Amino acid sequence: CLLVVNGAELIHRCALAKVLQEEEIDGFEGYSLTDWLCLAFVESNFNISKITENADGSFDYGIFQINSHYWCNDYQSHSENFCHVDCQDLLDPRLLPSINCAKMIVSGSGGVKNWVEWRLHCSGRPLSYWITGCHLG
Repeated sequence: CLLVVNGAELIHRCALAKVLQEEEIDGFEGYSLTDWLCLAFVESNFNISKITENADGSFDYGIFQINSHYWCNDYQSHSENFCHVDCQDLLDPRLLPSINCAKMIVSGSGGVKNWVEWRLHCSGRPLSYWITGCHLG
């Protein structure tokens, strides 16, 4: 994996928790807010602007590292663009394009298990500490 660095834009864990809660992602398709926080951490370390090049020439974008081959259009390689979004929009600090695309991915077969890092580091583990100290309404 080649990491393309373009000035990391990090979001604090609790700030992300608040945004995700406002977008009613807690419980979406059976996944808790803590699942989503763990996913964002293991994929991007809470870096909204992260872009990673993959061995197949595709790229992963944003806080959830959404792949350009299937989910977004990077105008560099063939893309199915199932989320109907430009990959650059997945770097938006407001996070809505990333959240909406992640919801679409999770709604399909496999759910959050589509992300290998989530399966390896989050699935079946206690995750409550991801919201510890966050003042969520």
